[in-house]
Amino acid sequence: MRYTSLGRSALSVSRVAFGTWQLGGDWGATDEEQAISAIRTAADDGVTFFDTAQGYGFGASERLLAKALDAYPRDAVVIATKGGLRPADGGGVARDASPGWVRQGVHDSLTALGTDYIDLYQVHWPDPKTPFEETASALADLVSEGKIRHVGVSNFDAEQIEEFSASLAVETLQPPYHLFRRDIEKAILPYAAAHDIGVLVYGPLAHGLLSGRMGPEATFAPGDWRASSDVFRGDAYRRNLAVVAELGQVAGELGLSLSQLAVAWVLANPAVQVAIVGTRDPAHIAEAVAASDIDLDHSVLQRIDEIMRASVPVGGPAPELMPDGG
Repeated sequence: MRYTSLGRSALSVSRVAFGTWQLGGDWGATDEEQAISAIRTAADDGVTFFDTAQGYGFGASERLLAKALDAYPRDAVVIATKGGLRPADGGGVARDASPGWVRQGVHDSLTALGTDYIDLYQVHWPDPKTPFEETASALADLVSEGKIRHVGVSNFDAEQIEEFSASLAVETLQPPYHLFRRDIEKAILPYAAAHDIGVLVYGPLAHGLLSGRMGPEATFAPGDWRASSDVFRGDAYRRNLAVVAELGQVAGELGLSLSQLAVAWVLANPAVQVAIVGTRDPAHIAEAVAASDIDLDHSVLQRIDEIMRASVPVGGPAPELMPDGG
């Protein structure tokens, strides 16, 4: 496992982080024993960075992470969580980064995580109803109180980061990034690099598309958001599966799995410090961890770019667009 300093935060973290979105209910039911085993396997294999969120089941994911990490010294792991989403009337979630809800969210996350401080607290999504300076002020107070140590944002664009930073410096950014979704390369990653903002990206496996385990008739467990997503059906999906097959050939020639190639590609971008990988299967951990040690040379990156010209861009869920308003 390779380690890095996460931008201006100076947090020392593993280049592969364990993500827990899949443990909160949006990806179907969770086998708690298996999930805990996966988290502990990651920690034993050198992962020191764990990312969760209040909105992943509103405490479900955080509590499970706490249970899994209770056997490890607190200072041996870096815990990141996110806030600024609340349960919406009628189900799903709504954005709320108001000072009162952010403060309540930090309190609830501390309780769920069983800790007295959070290493990195991130605003999950920009809230158009709350001025950034109000959210920033609340977070600055929480830093002063020692409840959170570093502040970041997730799913913000460069202009929003700039505006937020006028009140409180943004130390990290968590955007989506994978071979089928490269929009952040145009403005967001250059901005982050220029301002020493640590970047931890989510979705490097394109929500499973780059796992190498999907076929033409993909099926998902009840409650999995992908079951109702156009990303995994129709002509665009079949076209992308052909691209995935070509990428798999490249991976095989390099002695890698497809998922390792996908994670290594994300980490090859000099503006990206960390790739967040989520799994409920302990058997997949070693594969993800090994990806942090893989260097892809220029010729391989060029070949990948050529293959991707035949692909269809893949988006992902946003809270206001997910099933049932979630």
